Amino acid sequence: MKNYGSHYSVLKKECLNSLTHDGELNSGTFADLTFGAGGHSLSLASMHTDYKLYCVDQDPDALENGKKIIAENNFSNQITLLDMNFSSFIPYAKEHSLDSFTGILLDLGVSSHHFDSPERGFSFRFDAPLDMRMDVDNADVPTAADILSSLDEEEIADIIWKYGEERFSRQIARNIVEERAKAPIKTTKDLENIIFHSYPKKMRFGRLHPATKTFQALRIAVNRELEVLEEVLQGVTSLLAPGGRLAIISFHSLEDRIVKRSFNFLAKEEKIVKILNKKPIRPSKRELEDNKRSRSAKLRVVEKI
Repeated sequence: MKNYGSHYSVLKKECLNSLTHDGELNSGTFADLTFGAGGHSLSLASMHTDYKLYCVDQDPDALENGKKIIAENNFSNQITLLDMNFSSFIPYAKEHSLDSFTGILLDLGVSSHHFDSPERGFSFRFDAPLDMRMDVDNADVPTAADILSSLDEEEIADIIWKYGEERFSRQIARNIVEERAKAPIKTTKDLENIIFHSYPKKMRFGRLHPATKTFQALRIAVNRELEVLEEVLQGVTSLLAPGGRLAIISFHSLEDRIVKRSFNFLAKEEKIVKILNKKPIRPSKRELEDNKRSRSAKLRVVEKI
C-alpha cells in the first residue's frame, strides 16, 4: 500500500463535542460515513470504551490504511469499517437493524491523501492520468478523462458551471472540444494547460489558479458527490435515535447550500429535527494557523426530536 500520508481532521473537537453532547454520554453507537484517514473516528473511539462505531469508505487506500490503524490502536472491538459509498449505508443499516444511532458524521472534504497522491489525478500540481475517482478500483465509474472525451461541448460547459461556478465555463468547454479533436485529453497537465489559456491573459495569475474550479467540478461530477449527498440527506435521519445528532462538514457553497436547505426542511416542514446552530460552526483561529485547508469548512448539526 502507498503510504496514506498525514491528514488533518477538520473541526475535530467541535464534531466530537456535538456528537457526544460535550462528552456527557457514557455509551453510544455512532456512524462515520466518510472515514478517510480515520482521525474523527479514532478520536471518538478513544473517548469511551463503550462507544461503538460503524465507519464507511469506498477508497481502497483509505480502507487498507484504516484496517491497519484500527488494529494498531486496539479498536477492533469498537470500530467496524465497511467498504461502500456512504449512499449504501442506509440500506445496510436497516438490513442489520441499526436504527438507533447516537450520532452520525459526514465530513464532505476530500482527503489530503487524494490531493497529494499524483496518480489519483485530483490535483493539477502534478502531471498524472486524469482520473479523479474516489472508488478508484471500480471500472464502472467513468474517469474525468472519460467524461471529457464522451460529452459534447454544452454538457461539459454545464458541468463546469454547475459544479464549479466557473464564469469562463463556455470558453473552457469550447477549447476542450477543439483540443480533443487534435489529441485525447489524458492528463491533469493537458487539462490545466487548456484551462489556463482559456482565461484572459490579465486574469491568469490571480489568487486562485484558473484550473481550480474546473477541477472541482469534474471531481464532483465523476463521484456524483452532490447527487449522493442529496440522496443520503433524505433518509439518514431515520437512523438516529431520539436525541441523536447528525453533524455535517461541508467545504464549498454548493454542498453547504444543500445541507442548509435539507436541515431547514427537516426542521420546519417535517419537524423531525431541531437545528443546533443557526450559523455554521467555523474553524478556530488556532486551527486555521495549523491547517490552512480548514479555511472553507462549515459544520452544521441537527438533533432528532
